[in-house]
Amino acid sequence: MPRGRIVGTGSTAPRRILSNVELEGIVDTNNEWIVRRSGIEERRISSKDLNETTTDLATQASKNALDMAGVSPDKLDMIVAGTVTPDRQFPSAACMVQETLDATNAAAFDVSAGCSGFLYALSMANNAIQCGNCKTALVMGVERLSTIVNWEDRGTCVLLGDGAGAVVLTSEKSDKGILSTHLKSDGSLGNLLYSSEGKLKLPEILSCIDQKSFHLKMEGNRLFKRAINCLTDIAREALTHNFMKETDVDTMIPHQANIRIIQATAKNLNISMDKVYTNIHRYGNTSSASIPIAMDEANREGLLPNSANVLLVSFGAGLTWGASLLKWAI
Repeated sequence: MPRGRIVGTGSTAPRRILSNVELEGIVDTNNEWIVRRSGIEERRISSKDLNETTTDLATQASKNALDMAGVSPDKLDMIVAGTVTPDRQFPSAACMVQETLDATNAAAFDVSAGCSGFLYALSMANNAIQCGNCKTALVMGVERLSTIVNWEDRGTCVLLGDGAGAVVLTSEKSDKGILSTHLKSDGSLGNLLYSSEGKLKLPEILSCIDQKSFHLKMEGNRLFKRAINCLTDIAREALTHNFMKETDVDTMIPHQANIRIIQATAKNLNISMDKVYTNIHRYGNTSSASIPIAMDEANREGLLPNSANVLLVSFGAGLTWGASLLKWAI
């Protein structure tokens, strides 16, 4: 049976950098507290005046991935976007990217799975490849969380940022590529992280944000504990499914939600932090974009050698969580 193999990665982020020091003038917080509690030093904020819509960010990340892969848009059979902040309720972000890329032969649709959106989208594209219905796919994770942040809530506004990442998958009959993907959800805990109707007041220094008509609410403490347990369990499930042990993992690329969650998960799995790729200090939590952005940076930094066992793990609203194990080969 064929499997999807990543042959190109790409990412992009808005130009506006919002530092922790700037946040001190918005809410009752300080740089030391934010870094200690989350590991975040700055995040990127999209501007409505700088061509940084969800479609713009996803398109640029996709072009970067396609360029690396050497694949022209008209060769794409499928485009799947993981996002909860599309520019419009419909058409989908994937369809809007399809138009800008002129990928006329691709079926395009979105997946809404919170921060797990990229792994859900990756799984759907890989399933299509395994079924023989698709040979080449573009998978994106893109978010503009700044547009749904309550900037008066210091427990959430310090965590979130904007960005986009993408990968190109091609059909491969070998031992390389996506070995397996494992997805879970628990709708009974949806009240821990959800959207609430209504716009909220924007700080003067963030008037560039194109605010949406709903905002994010989160119960951080309960979510924190649940995330660690779910990430640990799903990672072990992926390893067991592939007859591997924790020591077989060469690199773990987790969802960049909180450095303490990442550290606790790595400790539970007995994976050294030297094997864990993190960039949360520069981007914050970019939801479904965090894994593909981190994957692209790790790839371009030469940290993912041929045949490396790469473990992806994510957790998000829904609640949703997932893991994917890859045998790397670009």
